[in-house]
Amino acid sequence: MSEKNARPLRVAVLGCSGSIGTQTLDVCRRHPDRLRVVALSVNSSTDALVAAAREFGVRHAAVADPAHVSDGALDGLPEGCSLASGADAVTELATLDDVDVVVNALVGFSGMHAGYAALRAGKTLAYANKESIVVGGDLIMPLAREGRLIPVDSEHSAIFQCLVGESPSSVRRIWLTCSGGPFYGRTRAELEGVTAAQALAHPTWTMGAKITIDCATLMNKGLEVIEAHHLFDQPIDAVRVLVHRQSRIHSMVEFADGVVKAQLGSSDMRAPIQYALSYPERWEGFVERVDWCHADPLTFGEADEATFGCLALAREAGRAGGTLPCAMNAANEVANASFRQGMCSFLDIERVVRRVMDETRVERVESLEQLDEVDARSRERARAAVAEVRS
Repeated sequence: MSEKNARPLRVAVLGCSGSIGTQTLDVCRRHPDRLRVVALSVNSSTDALVAAAREFGVRHAAVADPAHVSDGALDGLPEGCSLASGADAVTELATLDDVDVVVNALVGFSGMHAGYAALRAGKTLAYANKESIVVGGDLIMPLAREGRLIPVDSEHSAIFQCLVGESPSSVRRIWLTCSGGPFYGRTRAELEGVTAAQALAHPTWTMGAKITIDCATLMNKGLEVIEAHHLFDQPIDAVRVLVHRQSRIHSMVEFADGVVKAQLGSSDMRAPIQYALSYPERWEGFVERVDWCHADPLTFGEADEATFGCLALAREAGRAGGTLPCAMNAANEVANASFRQGMCSFLDIERVVRRVMDETRVERVESLEQLDEVDARSRERARAAVAEVRS
């Protein structure tokens, strides 16, 4: 928005009650002259939906879980705000005529249809739903070649920023940074008995439960490797995972001449969210600034893929391509939830994903409907595998 008196960008926030969604609303709250929230969705958190809808005076709201559309809280939606329910209703928010930018903060596979629809409708997609790229990158990326897809993940935002003004052909390697999670340095024997509460205690970032467990298994970093492969058109093995415990360097790009560019800053997701909404401009920030004269020393290490096997499985799925990443992601979502519910052990997450991948016949990705079928079939296999490890 380069002109001083240009109208605010009209924003739809899908998944507005989660970690990314609430931080997106905070960015919008701090830039009311530039951003206007016009559409919101939640899965079932209707109280949060109503509170945000009233604060921002939104015109459209959707509840993904139809069982909650009759919640009494929804009577408090502002006058004139439309309300719909179901997954299709969330997707429709991404295509509305009065939406310019869609922030896709949905969790897991469920966000793929909305992201695809947003790009087909010509919207700018600021997305934090990495699973949609992992699963459907072959379908989504051809729609994103016009520069309408801006990553929100801190690592991919960092890479995106490092590549501004650079030729993709000059990239030699991507260094994808990783905090190492709460179990960095532990052995597989020590990981066997860890609890969900321990796995949810991330040392750096405050995130939702699913992604926090993924960070503990390093599956989140595996998903991000595949995501970077699609986003930046780089081979899987050109994306290196670098353990950086301080989470100050959010990722780096190494070029053909040996020069490395890095993006540094505080561990606050509102910075990449704001950049996704302001790009190609930079607006005045409000996150904590780092005093580099007194910052802790920066350290680096190699990710242990033998101990944290989910990262190796993700690389394997990324190299194979086709429908295998979809099957892997579905199995991980089931196993991740099962671990949080006490139905399997921490290392069983990896075992379940391994089994489903082994049982998957890899096919070329051709349609969203095909991916829906692969996802459903893989979830059934994963649930069966969880039941077996429990017995």
